[in-house]
Amino acid sequence: MSKTTRATQVLSQAGVAFSVHAYDYDPGAERVGLQAAEALGEAPQRVLKTLMAEVDGKPVCVVVPSDREVSMKKLASAFRGKSANMMKPADAERLTGYHVGGISPFGQKKMVPTAIEEAALAEPLVYINGGQRGLQVRLDPKEALKVLNAVAAPLIA
Repeated sequence: MSKTTRATQVLSQAGVAFSVHAYDYDPGAERVGLQAAEALGEAPQRVLKTLMAEVDGKPVCVVVPSDREVSMKKLASAFRGKSANMMKPADAERLTGYHVGGISPFGQKKMVPTAIEEAALAEPLVYINGGQRGLQVRLDPKEALKVLNAVAAPLIA
């Protein structure tokens, strides 16, 4: 497994301090984010999952703790929209250039507006997908917010 991905390159170029952590990705896991947290020996609220969605038909990226679900109403509100829905996996892969299970908010083919669950910012360090299945980057969530030019908002149900 390569530890250099578009995601790690973006973080390096931005001068963000981060570390790379590989784990055994289980494609059959019921909830991939929780499987990552367990494999890394970390609390689920510190291992964030990256989801692709649409607000009023426009693509957005959403980063939330792996043990929580996104509230579509709160997601739409975060982007001042009326409605939100999850993006189809094939559309998410085409838009980001990453495979489902390895989608990172960093280094996507097409930059889209991003929102991070505000509760995650209380953690000193979080894990976010590093652009490959079984690869996480650990960094300060406030740095992630800055690099992504993201909004922090209440997003979980």
